[in-house]
Amino acid sequence: MSDAFIVCSNLSFSWPDDTPVFQDLSFSVGAGRTGLVAPNGAGKTTLLRLIAGELRPTGGTVTVNGVLGYLPQNLSLVGDLTVAEVLGIDPVLRALTAIESGDASEEHFTTIGNDWDIEERTRAELDRLGLTEVTLTQRLRTLSGGQVVSLGLAAQLVKRPDVLLLDEPTNNLDVDARHRLYGVLENWTGCLLLVSHDRALLDRVERILELDRGEVRSYGGNYTAYAEAVRAAREVAEKNLRNAAQEVKREKREMQQARERAERRASNASRNLKNAGLPKIFAGTMKRGAQESAGRARETHAARVSEAKARLDEAGRAVREEEKITLELPGTNVPAGRTVFLGERLQVRYGDRALFAGDGLDLTIRGPERIALTGPNGAGKSSLLRLLNGDLTPGSGVARRAEGRVAYLSQRLDLLNLDRTVAENLAAFAPDLPEAQRMNLLARFLFRGARPHLPVGVLSGGERLRATLACVLFAEPAPQLLLLDEPTNNLDLVSVGQLESALNAYQGAFVVVSHDERFLENIRVQRWLRLAAGRLLETAAPDGGTM
Repeated sequence: MSDAFIVCSNLSFSWPDDTPVFQDLSFSVGAGRTGLVAPNGAGKTTLLRLIAGELRPTGGTVTVNGVLGYLPQNLSLVGDLTVAEVLGIDPVLRALTAIESGDASEEHFTTIGNDWDIEERTRAELDRLGLTEVTLTQRLRTLSGGQVVSLGLAAQLVKRPDVLLLDEPTNNLDVDARHRLYGVLENWTGCLLLVSHDRALLDRVERILELDRGEVRSYGGNYTAYAEAVRAAREVAEKNLRNAAQEVKREKREMQQARERAERRASNASRNLKNAGLPKIFAGTMKRGAQESAGRARETHAARVSEAKARLDEAGRAVREEEKITLELPGTNVPAGRTVFLGERLQVRYGDRALFAGDGLDLTIRGPERIALTGPNGAGKSSLLRLLNGDLTPGSGVARRAEGRVAYLSQRLDLLNLDRTVAENLAAFAPDLPEAQRMNLLARFLFRGARPHLPVGVLSGGERLRATLACVLFAEPAPQLLLLDEPTNNLDLVSVGQLESALNAYQGAFVVVSHDERFLENIRVQRWLRLAAGRLLETAAPDGGTM
């Protein structure tokens, strides 16, 4: 449908406690693929929910032209539902079955409408998304997290929507599932608006909308083009800021010089008048004239300084804050020849089922290796991380760890005490570090002002990740093996960049489970392992096509 569109006019929204999210947003989205980017907490999900009709605006209007499909970030699905029920096609399938059995009731024909081919269409959508083995009668609890996300997308596509809203659609998807999703969306002809931190997905859109400081800006092209435009604009803004600052200094200097000249003239005039022996009335008139002239000069220069300061303030507002984590972590250094972990014939059993094939798997980690662990959903990647950490004891085989600390960041970021403040958590991890050094350290992790004294439980996802990293990387002793399980899930793009900065400063070994190929490239992964069908295999980097 080429005339599918979304129009938001003077859109405002506040929470019931009157906390504003945004005010007077106006923008439109037409046919094609549009990505929506913004920092965590800016209101991306709220905006999608307003467009989808799940929330009502406190002001302004939302207009959607066409059939709407919406895939939220968190799918509230019950495990006992069948696939057909999740897809919303169960009533139609029942009506078709009833008619085939000879029941020609009018209500069945009404239920079916034009969906006589619903089973074939649904099967085609499931196959397109890699759910070829999933049956319509299968229960949701038997599916992996990634399969549930793909199923949720299939449920929207079956509706044949003209307008499609997607909120973090690649969360929990493995690499193969992500690429199938990319293929589906590249062929999309309707109006698509998606929120994602997946840069590979955002590089497949045709337009970027940026929600920043209560305004929406539009950029033509994909995410890479947007990032380059933002970088160029930042450079111009920073140059303008430097020029404006120099202008303020120059105007202040000229005002001071004019004041000094006026004072010298006044002093000289006073002496000249006295020496000239002029009448007091005439001398007073000349003195007042000089004072008035000096006053006008001061006002002129003061106005020029004020105008220069205004231009400086405007230039400052145009500069985007790009906060980066800058670290040095020499305490995490691991010598190149040191064996950090040695596992032989490792096996885990869940009841009668063995997780790994054959006699189990072997894994050796030496020195400061940067390892990416990839593989399909449900292959056992998280279980392998727990084996490395020692949280999971192998049913058979041998696991040896070098002396030194192993740190594990799970997907849930549940390492910290949610009721304690950020500063209190760091003090628990690094009790021997002086308080002044701890506060300085937290500032380097972008916790400044009152932020270190907030309970961890009220932090955003990106802030909680930074707090966890600070506690893990500066704990006593420093970790020599770092394990990360899908660390970029639900992070905005700024937070992902901050995570990359922290990991690039880390000098120990790490193993990271991630399906984000761009993230893995940016943290300079050196070794690629793929866990599939119970076997752990060395692979080439993604550009070798083996990931």
